[in-house]
Amino acid sequence: MSRSTEESYVGWIRRYIFFHAKRHPAEMGAPEVTRFLTALAVQGKVAASTQNQALSALLFLYRRVLELDLPWLDGVVRALTPERLPVVLTCDEVRAILQRLEGVPRLMAYLLYGAGLRLLECCRLRVQDVDFAANQIVVRNAKGRKDRVTMLPAAINADLARHLEGVRAQHQRDLQRGAGWVELPTALDRKYPNAGRDWVWQWLFPATRFYVDRDTRERRRHHLHESVLQHAVKVAVLRAGTAKRATPHTLRHSFATHLLEDGYDIRTVQELLGHRDIKTTMIYTHVLNRGPAAVRSPADRMLP
Repeated sequence: MSRSTEESYVGWIRRYIFFHAKRHPAEMGAPEVTRFLTALAVQGKVAASTQNQALSALLFLYRRVLELDLPWLDGVVRALTPERLPVVLTCDEVRAILQRLEGVPRLMAYLLYGAGLRLLECCRLRVQDVDFAANQIVVRNAKGRKDRVTMLPAAINADLARHLEGVRAQHQRDLQRGAGWVELPTALDRKYPNAGRDWVWQWLFPATRFYVDRDTRERRRHHLHESVLQHAVKVAVLRAGTAKRATPHTLRHSFATHLLEDGYDIRTVQELLGHRDIKTTMIYTHVLNRGPAAVRSPADRMLP
Protein backbone atom coordinates (compact mmCIF):
# COMPACT_ATOMS: atom_id res chain seq x y z
CA MET A 1 0.00 0.00 0.00
CA SER A 2 1.03 3.62 -0.36
CA ARG A 3 2.77 5.50 2.42
CA SER A 4 -0.28 7.74 2.96
CA THR A 5 -2.54 4.68 3.32
CA GLU A 6 -0.14 3.20 5.84
CA GLU A 7 -0.15 6.39 7.88
CA SER A 8 -3.94 6.66 7.74
CA TYR A 9 -4.46 3.06 8.86
CA VAL A 10 -2.04 3.42 11.77
CA GLY A 11 -3.84 6.60 12.82
CA TRP A 12 -7.27 4.93 12.82
CA ILE A 13 -6.02 1.87 14.68
CA ARG A 14 -4.52 4.15 17.33
CA ARG A 15 -7.81 6.07 17.69
CA TYR A 16 -9.73 2.79 17.99
CA ILE A 17 -7.46 1.56 20.78
CA PHE A 18 -7.68 4.84 22.71
CA PHE A 19 -11.48 4.95 22.22
CA HIS A 20 -11.68 1.67 24.15
CA ALA A 21 -9.34 2.79 26.96
CA LYS A 22 -6.23 1.14 25.48
CA ARG A 23 -7.61 -2.39 25.42
CA HIS A 24 -5.72 -4.74 23.13
CA PRO A 25 -7.55 -5.22 19.82
CA ALA A 26 -7.28 -9.01 20.15
CA GLU A 27 -9.49 -8.77 23.24
CA MET A 28 -12.16 -6.93 21.28
CA GLY A 29 -14.29 -7.74 18.27
CA ALA A 30 -17.36 -6.79 16.26
CA PRO A 31 -19.26 -5.05 19.14
CA GLU A 32 -16.32 -2.73 19.86
CA VAL A 33 -15.75 -1.99 16.18
CA THR A 34 -19.46 -1.25 15.79
CA ARG A 35 -19.46 1.17 18.74
CA PHE A 36 -16.38 2.98 17.42
CA LEU A 37 -17.72 3.38 13.88
CA THR A 38 -21.14 4.45 15.16
CA ALA A 39 -19.54 7.06 17.42
CA LEU A 40 -17.69 8.47 14.43
CA ALA A 41 -20.98 8.96 12.58
CA VAL A 42 -23.19 10.08 15.48
CA GLN A 43 -20.89 12.07 17.76
CA GLY A 44 -18.12 12.85 15.30
CA LYS A 45 -20.46 13.56 12.37
CA VAL A 46 -17.76 12.41 9.95
CA ALA A 47 -18.30 12.00 6.22
CA ALA A 48 -19.14 8.59 4.81
CA SER A 49 -15.73 8.35 3.15
CA THR A 50 -14.02 8.97 6.50
CA GLN A 51 -16.04 6.26 8.22
CA ASN A 52 -15.30 3.85 5.37
CA GLN A 53 -11.58 4.55 5.69
CA ALA A 54 -11.74 3.79 9.43
CA LEU A 55 -13.58 0.53 8.68
CA SER A 56 -10.97 -0.47 6.09
CA ALA A 57 -8.18 0.17 8.61
CA LEU A 58 -9.84 -1.99 11.28
CA LEU A 59 -10.61 -4.80 8.83
CA PHE A 60 -6.95 -4.76 7.79
CA LEU A 61 -5.92 -4.91 11.46
CA TYR A 62 -8.09 -7.91 12.29
CA ARG A 63 -7.75 -9.89 9.07
CA ARG A 64 -4.14 -9.25 8.08
CA VAL A 65 -2.36 -8.46 11.34
CA LEU A 66 -4.26 -10.35 14.05
CA GLU A 67 -5.59 -12.96 11.59
CA LEU A 68 -9.06 -12.83 13.12
CA ASP A 69 -12.37 -12.72 11.26
CA LEU A 70 -14.95 -10.15 12.22
CA PRO A 71 -18.63 -11.10 11.88
CA TRP A 72 -20.64 -8.86 9.57
CA LEU A 73 -21.13 -5.45 11.19
CA ASP A 74 -24.89 -5.05 10.78
CA GLY A 75 -25.40 -2.68 13.69
CA VAL A 76 -23.16 0.17 12.50
CA VAL A 77 -24.88 3.52 12.06
CA ARG A 78 -23.59 4.63 8.67
CA ALA A 79 -22.53 8.18 7.97
CA LEU A 80 -24.62 9.86 5.29
CA THR A 81 -23.09 10.61 1.92
CA PRO A 82 -23.92 14.23 1.03
CA GLU A 83 -24.81 15.03 -2.55
CA ARG A 84 -22.93 18.23 -3.27
CA LEU A 85 -22.08 19.91 -6.53
CA PRO A 86 -18.38 20.64 -7.09
CA VAL A 87 -17.03 24.17 -6.86
CA VAL A 88 -16.11 25.33 -10.37
CA LEU A 89 -14.17 28.44 -11.34
CA THR A 90 -14.73 30.54 -14.43
CA CYS A 91 -11.89 30.91 -16.92
CA ASP A 92 -11.22 34.43 -15.63
CA GLU A 93 -11.06 33.18 -12.04
CA VAL A 94 -8.64 30.40 -12.98
CA ARG A 95 -6.45 32.92 -14.84
CA ALA A 96 -6.44 35.28 -11.85
CA ILE A 97 -5.34 32.50 -9.50
CA LEU A 98 -2.63 31.12 -11.80
CA GLN A 99 -1.21 34.62 -12.31
CA ARG A 100 -0.67 34.88 -8.56
CA LEU A 101 1.33 31.67 -8.36
CA GLU A 102 5.01 31.31 -9.17
CA GLY A 103 7.75 28.70 -9.30
CA VAL A 104 6.96 25.03 -8.79
CA PRO A 105 3.43 25.61 -7.36
CA ARG A 106 2.53 27.49 -10.55
CA LEU A 107 3.66 24.58 -12.74
CA MET A 108 1.76 22.09 -10.60
CA ALA A 109 -1.41 24.20 -10.62
CA TYR A 110 -1.20 24.45 -14.42
CA LEU A 111 -1.09 20.65 -14.60
CA LEU A 112 -4.10 20.28 -12.32
CA TYR A 113 -6.12 22.65 -14.49
CA GLY A 114 -4.55 21.91 -17.87
CA ALA A 115 -4.44 18.11 -17.57
CA GLY A 116 -7.16 17.37 -15.03
CA LEU A 117 -4.79 15.79 -12.51
CA ARG A 118 -5.62 15.06 -8.90
CA LEU A 119 -3.32 16.69 -6.36
CA LEU A 120 -1.42 13.52 -5.42
CA GLU A 121 -1.27 12.39 -9.05
CA CYS A 122 0.60 15.58 -9.82
CA CYS A 123 2.93 15.22 -6.84
CA ARG A 124 3.76 11.62 -7.80
CA LEU A 125 4.67 12.25 -11.43
CA ARG A 126 8.09 10.94 -12.44
CA VAL A 127 10.40 12.18 -15.16
CA GLN A 128 9.46 9.32 -17.52
CA ASP A 129 5.74 10.15 -17.23
CA VAL A 130 6.06 13.38 -19.24
CA ASP A 131 6.28 12.96 -23.02
CA PHE A 132 7.06 16.30 -24.66
CA ALA A 133 7.13 14.80 -28.17
CA ALA A 134 3.62 13.37 -27.89
CA ASN A 135 2.33 16.23 -25.69
CA GLN A 136 0.99 13.79 -23.13
CA ILE A 137 1.31 12.75 -19.52
CA VAL A 138 1.00 9.17 -18.29
CA VAL A 139 -0.68 8.99 -14.87
CA ARG A 140 0.40 5.71 -13.30
CA ASN A 141 -1.29 3.75 -10.54
CA ALA A 142 -3.96 6.42 -10.06
CA LYS A 143 -7.17 6.06 -8.08
CA GLY A 144 -8.46 2.52 -8.52
CA ARG A 145 -4.89 1.39 -9.38
CA LYS A 146 -5.36 2.36 -13.01
CA ASP A 147 -3.03 4.03 -15.50
CA ARG A 148 -4.34 6.64 -17.91
CA VAL A 149 -3.06 9.16 -20.45
CA THR A 150 -3.94 12.85 -20.47
CA MET A 151 -2.69 15.87 -22.37
CA LEU A 152 0.37 17.98 -21.57
CA PRO A 153 -0.68 21.65 -21.73
CA ALA A 154 1.36 23.42 -24.40
CA ALA A 155 1.20 26.62 -22.32
CA ILE A 156 3.80 25.28 -19.86
CA ASN A 157 6.02 23.19 -22.15
CA ALA A 158 8.93 25.62 -22.08
CA ASP A 159 8.67 26.31 -18.34
CA LEU A 160 8.39 22.61 -17.53
CA ALA A 161 11.43 21.82 -19.69
CA ARG A 162 13.47 24.45 -17.82
CA HIS A 163 12.24 23.05 -14.52
CA LEU A 164 13.40 19.57 -15.57
CA GLU A 165 16.86 20.91 -16.36
CA GLY A 166 17.10 22.21 -12.81
CA VAL A 167 15.85 18.92 -11.36
CA ARG A 168 18.42 17.00 -13.42
CA ALA A 169 21.25 19.23 -12.20
CA GLN A 170 20.09 18.70 -8.62
CA HIS A 171 19.99 14.94 -9.18
CA GLN A 172 23.56 14.96 -10.48
CA ARG A 173 24.68 16.81 -7.35
CA ASP A 174 22.82 14.27 -5.21
CA LEU A 175 24.59 11.39 -6.95
CA GLN A 176 27.97 12.99 -6.32
CA ARG A 177 27.11 13.16 -2.61
CA GLY A 178 26.13 9.50 -2.41
CA ALA A 179 22.40 10.16 -2.51
CA GLY A 180 20.03 10.40 -5.48
CA TRP A 181 17.71 7.53 -4.52
CA VAL A 182 13.92 7.55 -4.83
CA GLU A 183 11.24 5.17 -3.68
CA LEU A 184 10.23 2.72 -6.44
CA PRO A 185 6.80 1.19 -7.04
CA THR A 186 5.98 -2.45 -6.18
CA ALA A 187 9.09 -4.63 -5.97
CA LEU A 188 11.21 -2.97 -8.64
CA ASP A 189 13.95 -2.16 -6.14
CA ARG A 190 14.53 -5.90 -5.62
CA LYS A 191 14.48 -6.71 -9.32
CA TYR A 192 16.64 -3.72 -10.32
CA PRO A 193 18.71 -2.75 -7.26
CA ASN A 194 20.19 0.41 -8.83
CA ALA A 195 17.06 1.66 -10.60
CA GLY A 196 16.28 3.97 -7.68
CA ARG A 197 19.08 6.29 -8.82
CA ASP A 198 18.15 6.32 -12.52
CA TRP A 199 17.07 9.66 -13.96
CA VAL A 200 13.81 8.32 -15.44
CA TRP A 201 12.53 7.27 -11.99
CA GLN A 202 13.16 10.62 -10.31
CA TRP A 203 10.22 12.68 -9.14
CA LEU A 204 9.14 15.49 -11.44
CA PHE A 205 8.65 17.70 -8.38
CA PRO A 206 11.17 16.52 -5.78
CA ALA A 207 11.26 17.66 -2.18
CA THR A 208 13.85 20.19 -1.07
CA ARG A 209 15.46 17.91 1.53
CA PHE A 210 16.77 14.36 1.87
CA TYR A 211 15.46 11.66 4.15
CA VAL A 212 17.06 8.37 5.15
CA ASP A 213 14.91 5.32 4.42
CA ARG A 214 14.35 3.32 7.59
CA ASP A 215 14.86 -0.06 5.86
CA THR A 216 17.53 0.47 3.21
CA ARG A 217 19.33 3.44 4.85
CA GLU A 218 19.43 5.07 1.40
CA ARG A 219 19.50 8.87 1.22
CA ARG A 220 16.40 9.66 -0.77
CA ARG A 221 14.28 12.55 -1.89
CA HIS A 222 10.52 12.22 -1.61
CA HIS A 223 8.21 14.10 -3.93
CA LEU A 224 7.10 17.58 -2.91
CA HIS A 225 4.49 17.38 -0.15
CA GLU A 226 0.95 18.15 -1.25
CA SER A 227 0.56 20.78 1.47
CA VAL A 228 3.00 23.05 -0.42
CA LEU A 229 0.58 23.44 -3.32
CA GLN A 230 -2.45 23.56 -1.04
CA HIS A 231 -1.00 26.52 0.85
CA ALA A 232 0.13 28.30 -2.32
CA VAL A 233 -3.31 27.98 -3.93
CA LYS A 234 -5.02 29.16 -0.76
CA VAL A 235 -2.90 32.31 -0.73
CA ALA A 236 -3.43 32.87 -4.47
CA VAL A 237 -7.21 32.56 -4.10
CA LEU A 238 -7.19 35.18 -1.34
CA ARG A 239 -5.02 37.54 -3.37
CA ALA A 240 -7.21 37.09 -6.44
CA GLY A 241 -10.30 38.02 -4.42
CA THR A 242 -12.17 34.94 -5.62
CA ALA A 243 -15.45 34.57 -3.74
CA LYS A 244 -15.37 30.76 -3.88
CA ARG A 245 -13.86 28.13 -1.60
CA ALA A 246 -11.32 27.04 -4.18
CA THR A 247 -8.68 24.37 -3.52
CA PRO A 248 -6.24 22.57 -5.83
CA HIS A 249 -8.97 20.01 -6.57
CA THR A 250 -11.22 22.84 -7.76
CA LEU A 251 -8.83 23.24 -10.70
CA ARG A 252 -9.57 19.65 -11.74
CA HIS A 253 -13.32 20.32 -11.50
CA SER A 254 -12.85 23.42 -13.64
CA PHE A 255 -10.85 21.43 -16.22
CA ALA A 256 -13.76 19.01 -16.71
CA THR A 257 -16.44 21.70 -16.80
CA HIS A 258 -14.57 23.89 -19.28
CA LEU A 259 -13.97 20.93 -21.62
CA LEU A 260 -17.71 20.22 -21.65
CA GLU A 261 -18.40 23.90 -22.26
CA ASP A 262 -16.09 23.68 -25.28
CA GLY A 263 -18.22 20.87 -26.67
CA TYR A 264 -16.03 17.84 -25.95
CA ASP A 265 -17.78 14.49 -25.59
CA ILE A 266 -18.47 13.41 -22.01
CA ARG A 267 -16.85 10.01 -22.65
CA THR A 268 -13.63 11.79 -23.64
CA VAL A 269 -13.75 13.82 -20.44
CA GLN A 270 -14.39 10.63 -18.45
CA GLU A 271 -11.24 9.03 -19.89
CA LEU A 272 -9.11 12.10 -19.23
CA LEU A 273 -10.30 12.28 -15.62
CA GLY A 274 -9.92 8.56 -15.03
CA HIS A 275 -13.48 8.04 -13.79
CA ARG A 276 -14.59 4.42 -13.68
CA ASP A 277 -18.31 5.28 -13.88
CA ILE A 278 -19.79 7.79 -16.31
CA LYS A 279 -22.18 8.85 -13.51
CA THR A 280 -19.24 10.47 -11.72
CA THR A 281 -18.48 12.57 -14.79
CA MET A 282 -22.17 13.41 -15.28
CA ILE A 283 -22.08 15.69 -12.24
CA TYR A 284 -20.34 18.31 -14.38
CA THR A 285 -23.32 18.45 -16.72
CA HIS A 286 -25.41 19.55 -13.74
CA VAL A 287 -22.91 22.29 -13.02
CA LEU A 288 -23.30 23.38 -16.63
CA ASN A 289 -27.09 23.19 -16.35
CA ARG A 290 -27.02 21.05 -19.51
CA GLY A 291 -28.18 17.80 -17.96
CA PRO A 292 -31.49 16.07 -18.69
CA ALA A 293 -33.21 18.23 -16.08
CA ALA A 294 -31.96 21.52 -17.51
CA VAL A 295 -34.74 24.06 -17.98
CA ARG A 296 -34.99 27.68 -19.05
CA SER A 297 -36.30 30.04 -16.41
CA PRO A 298 -39.66 31.65 -17.35
CA ALA A 299 -38.25 34.94 -16.06
CA ASP A 300 -35.80 34.91 -18.99
CA ARG A 301 -38.75 35.35 -21.38
CA MET A 302 -39.45 38.75 -19.86
CA LEU A 303 -36.03 40.11 -20.69
CA PRO A 304 -36.03 42.72 -23.46
